[in-house]
Amino acid sequence: MAAVVPCLVLAGIGWWLWPQQPASGPPHIAAGTVEADLLSPDSVSRVAGTTVVAGAQSNRPHAPLTVSPSACAVAAGPTTRSVYGQAWTAFVSATYKDAGATGAYTVNQVIGVFPDSKNAEAAFSTLSKGLNACSSSTRTDQAGRTANWTYTAQPAAQAAVSWTAAQGGSSNWACSHQARVSGTSLVQVSVCQAGDGRPTVSNLADKLARKVSG
Repeated sequence: MAAVVPCLVLAGIGWWLWPQQPASGPPHIAAGTVEADLLSPDSVSRVAGTTVVAGAQSNRPHAPLTVSPSACAVAAGPTTRSVYGQAWTAFVSATYKDAGATGAYTVNQVIGVFPDSKNAEAAFSTLSKGLNACSSSTRTDQAGRTANWTYTAQPAAQAAVSWTAAQGGSSNWACSHQARVSGTSLVQVSVCQAGDGRPTVSNLADKLARKVSG
């Protein structure tokens, strides 16, 4: 398992190539900014039942990932420009990791704000169609390591979709995802862990969507 986890964290969420901001203490967050809508590490820890701390953060979606087959670009990189495109007006992705920095537990939040709800819904449609177009993919990282992934999506309903990305050979380890349209925003939450992360993802997505629309 130790050899599987780092590759999972790199390839399973889609944020790993973005420019990172160091997490040397709590960041200053200005009221009214998209960063202010993120759930805090303390809030996520209470829902998850384990302590997480702030990690990498980015203010723009990364370029589409190179993946085989190419039709799996959305499933492999749901938080990249494959989904969010260029029309967004504000964007933030924040990763929280287990306090021991072992890679045993990772939470990612993404908020993409669009000029109007039509653009947000179009991005959501791109995500849903991309998930339905791909059941498995192969991704090669910068170190030349190859990982095989399988994707299981639930039917989209009420501008929300849930899915699981599981890495081959990782036993019960997987990343659970949920994406929702909230007003003019497309928000996503993912939890990577051993076991079923779906209840935690759903709870966190509820809280994040309420903050974004509030």
